[in-house]
Amino acid sequence: MHRIGFIVPQRFQMMSLAALTAFELANMPQRGPCYEVHLLSPHGGPLESSGGMTLQTEAFGEPEFDTIIVGSVTDVWSAPFEPELASFVKAAASASRRVASICSGAFVLAEAGLLDGRRATMHWAHASEFKTRYPQVIAEEDRIFINDGPIWTSAGMTAGIDLALALLDNDLGSDAAKLVARLLVMNQRRLGGQLQHSALLDMTPKSDRIASVLAHIRCNLRNPLTIEELADVANLSPRQFSRTFVTETGQSPAKAVERLRLEAARFMIEQGQHTINVIAQETGFADRERMRRAFIRTFGVPADVLRRNARDQTAAANSVSPRSEVGATLLSM
Repeated sequence: MHRIGFIVPQRFQMMSLAALTAFELANMPQRGPCYEVHLLSPHGGPLESSGGMTLQTEAFGEPEFDTIIVGSVTDVWSAPFEPELASFVKAAASASRRVASICSGAFVLAEAGLLDGRRATMHWAHASEFKTRYPQVIAEEDRIFINDGPIWTSAGMTAGIDLALALLDNDLGSDAAKLVARLLVMNQRRLGGQLQHSALLDMTPKSDRIASVLAHIRCNLRNPLTIEELADVANLSPRQFSRTFVTETGQSPAKAVERLRLEAARFMIEQGQHTINVIAQETGFADRERMRRAFIRTFGVPADVLRRNARDQTAAANSVSPRSEVGATLLSM
């Protein structure tokens, strides 16, 4: 049985509790519970969320938990966190196998000194304040989640679900985590190294015709995707199309195509299921060298380095936390 202590800060965000659903689904009755979750606060009793809803919590006691997870708060600027939070987290870290945070919960881990010299992520909107307060932390604000040894940090609150699935993978195996992701109706399990910002989200068009072009690009990355082809999809002349596309998305069609190719290629690279050459072909870069130049121009490193980093993170996570035998039980339900 894995005991999870979920720390609920004052004025917490209810959405950060969504990550706990992953552990709840892993506790399906057909094969018995794997996780026991406790909601904790410095003094126990009811706590009010930033949205006005109330949650019942247990008071801090002996930090005898396998995993400690710190929830998120809305406002990290106006007031410091409760001092009891950092003290308890620091004590719990020495007694627990791993410690994690969701979104702004990274501030609590930093206050406790657990992130000094470590890599950590947080919601991009909090990154500037975080870097100012904690220069001793290697902050990477554009990641879904990061695992550095026994410390896990995640970006926004939906990224907390991705982190929870990674913890499940660590405990029960990848097949069990995939099953829980399917039960959550998640169409994609995001890896920690993925970017917080989606290229499509940044290019939200104003008209259906440009939206259809973006959908066409994403479904046909392997093809050359010339201006003429994209203009036909939009039912515009090439000149009209280029002008309209820039007006609605803020970038040229060529730049948009490259961004979507890079996003797809990076996801495939971090999954590790295909060779670099195959990925270059499937995402329309045509050859490895062209993709390498695009990666260096955008990410500062070639694709091989990102793949190696993803493998190192997986290996580090597995070495910290050996998988439990209960994973096989989850799959046999």
